[in-house]
Amino acid sequence: MSTLAETVAVPRRLPGDLAMWFFILAELSVFALLILAFTVAQALHPQTFSEGRQLLDRSTGLAMTLSLLTAGLFAALAQEQVRQDRPRRAALLLWVALLLACGYVGIKLTEYAHLLANGLGMEHNTFFTLYWILTAFHFLHVLLGMVILAWLAEGCRRRRYGAQRNSGLESGVLYWHMVDLVWVLLFPVVYILD
Repeated sequence: MSTLAETVAVPRRLPGDLAMWFFILAELSVFALLILAFTVAQALHPQTFSEGRQLLDRSTGLAMTLSLLTAGLFAALAQEQVRQDRPRRAALLLWVALLLACGYVGIKLTEYAHLLANGLGMEHNTFFTLYWILTAFHFLHVLLGMVILAWLAEGCRRRRYGAQRNSGLESGVLYWHMVDLVWVLLFPVVYILD
């Protein structure tokens, strides 16, 4: 015997705002073009890219990957707390996500400093020119994402978001997941795949 709750279909909607989806698609398109340029340049200069990749620390790349993905997990958990009308718990989870993102920033800045100290700046060769363009562009997106996470955490603390008013929070978390997705593509392309 089915209950009324089982038979009433709840209309599904796209999470977040439509404008955020368009923004994310535009950003993903730019990243796709940059990754394509990297891949084409690698096909034209395989030796340069292989040698350049050997100068990067894969464990550093892996640590950054884990940092961003774990931050994404906490952002998703915060979104679920808001859907259950627990914005204060969501605020705490968003602050944890922000702390994890700070880990990424610290690791990336350390990597940048190490490369620059070894003379591996943007002008070194084609590999490093594209490495700096791709990773710095992504880094700027991470910084914006951190501002968004802090804004969302404060909004949750002030109870601006709840079960019936969470579109803004969903949009911010979607942006963070876009940052995660791009890094999940960048990490193997830049650090691993020959």
